[in-house]
Amino acid sequence: MPGRSVEITLTKAGRTKIRYPAEVLGEHGDRLSVRAPWAAEGIRDFGFVRFEPGDVFVEHYWRDRWFTVKEVWSADGTRKGWYCDITRPAVIGDAGVVVEDLDLDLWVSADGSEVLRLDEDEFAASGLAASDPEAAERAVAALDALASLGREGLTELLS
Repeated sequence: MPGRSVEITLTKAGRTKIRYPAEVLGEHGDRLSVRAPWAAEGIRDFGFVRFEPGDVFVEHYWRDRWFTVKEVWSADGTRKGWYCDITRPAVIGDAGVVVEDLDLDLWVSADGSEVLRLDEDEFAASGLAASDPEAAERAVAALDALASLGREGLTELLS
C-alpha cells in the first residue's frame, strides 16, 4: 500500500551494513518502489557524484532480479543519476526489505554520459566466485545487463 513506512536493510557478508526507513511508493508485480532520504551521516563524495543531506533516493527492489536501482535526486529536485547495487533478489515483506549486497555496483549519470562499473576489485576479493559460483555468475550477468541498458534502458526498466 503506497504511503506506508517500511524498513530497508542492506546486508553484506552476513552483517547489517545499513538500515533506514522508507516510504512505499508502489508495488508492481515483483518490484517494490520506495522513497527515502539520504540515510548516511554527512556527505559521501565518490568523485563522480556526491550523496549529501537533502538528497532523495527512489529505490526499486525486485524479488526475482539480482540488482536494485536507486534514482538519486538532489534537494532541489534535479536528478543526479542512478546508483545500482548488484544484490541477491530482495526479500520483501510487510515490514520491509532485506537485500544482500554482492559488492558490484554501477553508476549511470543523469545525462547518460557516464556508465561506471564500480567495486569489481572488492567483488573479486570477496571470494564469492569460489564460495558460491552460481551467485557470482548471476552477479556479473546482472552488472553486464544493467551496464548495457544505460540511461534510456534504466528509464524503461522502471516504467
